Amino acid sequence: MDFLSDVEVRVLGALIEKDITTPDYYPLSLNALVNACNQKNNRDPVMALGEDAVRAALDSLQGQRLAGPARGADSRVTKYEHRLQEVFNFDRREIAVLCVLLLRGAQTPGELRGRAERMYRFEELEDVVATLERLSQREPALVAMLPRQPGTKESRYMHLLSGAGESVAVIPHTADSEHRPAESDRIGRLEDEVAALRKELTEVQRQLGEFRKQFE
Repeated sequence: MDFLSDVEVRVLGALIEKDITTPDYYPLSLNALVNACNQKNNRDPVMALGEDAVRAALDSLQGQRLAGPARGADSRVTKYEHRLQEVFNFDRREIAVLCVLLLRGAQTPGELRGRAERMYRFEELEDVVATLERLSQREPALVAMLPRQPGTKESRYMHLLSGAGESVAVIPHTADSEHRPAESDRIGRLEDEVAALRKELTEVQRQLGEFRKQFE
C-alpha cells in the first residue's frame, strides 16, 4: 500500500466516520463526501476541498482497494464507500481509534477516548492504549507513539498511513506498554509535587529575605 496524501487521509476518514455515525445516509454521494471532508467540527486541520480534489483522492484510494463506488447501490447518483474492513479486518475499537487519528492527527490516549465516543465507548483509558498497541503491532504497523513533548504528561500517537515522516522520531512499543497509563500518572504526580515544593521554597526564601531586612 502506498502512503496516503493529506486529501486521501481526509476522504478515507470522512467515509469511515459517516459509515459509523450516520449509517442511514451512507454510502455518500460525491457532494455529501465533499461536505463531510470540509466539516469544521471534528476536523484538524479544517480543509476546503473541491469536488475535483475529492474525486482524484477517491480514484487513488480505489487503486489501493481502500475505497470506491458502492457495490450494488440502487441509485442514479454514484455513491462511495470505504473498504478498510476487506483489507484490515478491524474490530470496532480499532476502526474508531484509527478514524479519529485520520480526521484529527496525532493525539493522546485521553483525547482519543473522548473523541471516539461517538463511534465506540471505551470504558477505561487502558482499553484505548491496548487498541493502539494492537494497531502498532500489525504488519505493517498502522500506529506509532511519538516522543513525549516537554511539559506534557501523556504521549501522543499518530497513524502511519501517510508514513512516519523524516522529522518524526517514532518510539516503538514495548512489552510493558500496558503499564504506561499508570506510570504516566505516577510521573505526572511527581512532577506536580516537585513544582509545588519549588513554589513553597520560593515563598520561604521571600519571607526569609523580608525577615532579614528588619535587622539591616
